[in-house]
Amino acid sequence: MIIKAQQRLGVNFHEDYVHFIRTFVGAYAGLAVHAFSNGSSLGNETVVDLTLEFREQFKELPFAEVLRTSYVISMDGSGDPIIIDQAGKVFICYHDTGEIKLLADSFEELIEENFYEW
Repeated sequence: MIIKAQQRLGVNFHEDYVHFIRTFVGAYAGLAVHAFSNGSSLGNETVVDLTLEFREQFKELPFAEVLRTSYVISMDGSGDPIIIDQAGKVFICYHDTGEIKLLADSFEELIEENFYEW
């Protein structure tokens, strides 16, 4: 499933993301992380669905090129995609301004910053 998804999207998933989805599938880890079979609170959208949808929806925005070589793992509360690029860095793409902002230098760092243990 992972290999087919990578081929369909024309990307290579970063090893941290692959480890996470092999361990937890799609799950909530401080933020919703979509994969293939998501937890019930996430909805049915896979990483492939989200990526293809945002690539089409935002094809005219300045960060369209970044989306073509990245994959969407999550969204913020405003519907802005959270992506991982080919270097493994995590960004958010703001649809209202067309800006892109670095959230974390790695998927692992993103999860550590957003997941709080009680």
